[in-house]
Amino acid sequence: MPSAPARTGAGNLAAVVGRLRARLTRAGRDAGQITLLSIAFGALALLLVTSVVSATSVHLERKRLFTLADDVSLGAADALDLDSFYRGRAGEPRTGAVVPLTDDDVRRAAAAQLAAHPATDGLEAVTLSRAVTPDGHTARVTLTAVARPVLLSWVTAPWSDGITLRVTSSARAW
Repeated sequence: MPSAPARTGAGNLAAVVGRLRARLTRAGRDAGQITLLSIAFGALALLLVTSVVSATSVHLERKRLFTLADDVSLGAADALDLDSFYRGRAGEPRTGAVVPLTDDDVRRAAAAQLAAHPATDGLEAVTLSRAVTPDGHTARVTLTAVARPVLLSWVTAPWSDGITLRVTSSARAW
């Protein structure tokens, strides 16, 4: 019985190398795609995190400013020019109001309250925009401040100079 020709070592090696080349050629078209995709998704996730953290910080600054406006309007609702009151020059109490308020009294008390309040330390450029009494027994105070995004990226860069926050609070004197 004739035997099959024996494969030589060189022929066997050539076949193995040929199979490896074919396999590498097929895999070579997709090589590195996962790495690029991972880098792109990582960058997208970082941009999303910077946006969410910055938006949250601005929202918290607004909440702090609103709390400050509540405190200032409450102090302004108790505003009473004591000299005028004790000398009999204060206005007559209006129906339902024990303490008559004027725009000047509310503005003066709101400015004093704002200057003495410790919460202004963490806020930037806090100003008293408006302090009035629309009906003589309600103090309405409007404060403005600037909030800056915490993390800067190209997503939050348009707001790097700050976002103006404006809040209004009212308190009533009874």
